[in-house]
Amino acid sequence: MFGNVTRNDWLLLTGFAAVTLSLPILLEPIGAAYPAILQKFCIFGIFAIGFNILFGLTGYLSFGHAAFLGVGSYAAVWSFKLFTMNVLPALVMALVFSALFALLIGFVSLRRSGIYFSILTLAFAQMSYNLVYSVLTPLTNGETGLQLSMHDPRMVDALFAEPVAGLPRVDLFTVYISGGGYAGFYLCAALLILCFYIAMRIFRSPFGMMLRAIKSNQNRMRYTGFDTRPYLLSAFVISGPSGCSGRRPAKSY
Repeated sequence: MFGNVTRNDWLLLTGFAAVTLSLPILLEPIGAAYPAILQKFCIFGIFAIGFNILFGLTGYLSFGHAAFLGVGSYAAVWSFKLFTMNVLPALVMALVFSALFALLIGFVSLRRSGIYFSILTLAFAQMSYNLVYSVLTPLTNGETGLQLSMHDPRMVDALFAEPVAGLPRVDLFTVYISGGGYAGFYLCAALLILCFYIAMRIFRSPFGMMLRAIKSNQNRMRYTGFDTRPYLLSAFVISGPSGCSGRRPAKSY
């Protein structure tokens, strides 16, 4: 699926990684080197990379990608509440649930193209927003948002660690990544660099070439016997969860 990465690609990736990891130094002179702000830079950078896989390669403009970010966020917080404060299971749950949701939305929306596709994704996003604040309130806690509490089961943590006073903190194998420290930023930065690398490989792959061909002339591809819908659905599902993979856990407190 993935093509070979050229020397220029490695140079681009190295430069991108260097700039990303040095953001605390680069932004210090203007007073913007706060870990919470830097985390948001990385999070929305991942979101933009995921969005570009769909829009940049296929030309399909989605107005509903924020819904996948929300689904991933809620899934991550439920992982913290039910299982463990370790961030890795939360990331897995966020990716899985947002991918399934993207599969459902993409399966319906991709029956149309152009402005009709965009309006469908906007309608699904608005429907998701309304559901969060109405019938799904038992799962989302409505306008208040999900909150961690002392009474959450956290079944995995309960097996291996003694309860501590106060709310536990999100960690990555005993390294705390919540609470406004730089550890959370560097985790998000690592995920951003990883997503950039994956997106670059997709762009250079035969799969990416197929998506660019769809953007160029989808009708001509259909005339030559290619079924373009599986490629579009794959791009939609890949781009949906990408935006939630760097979601900052502390946002849900």
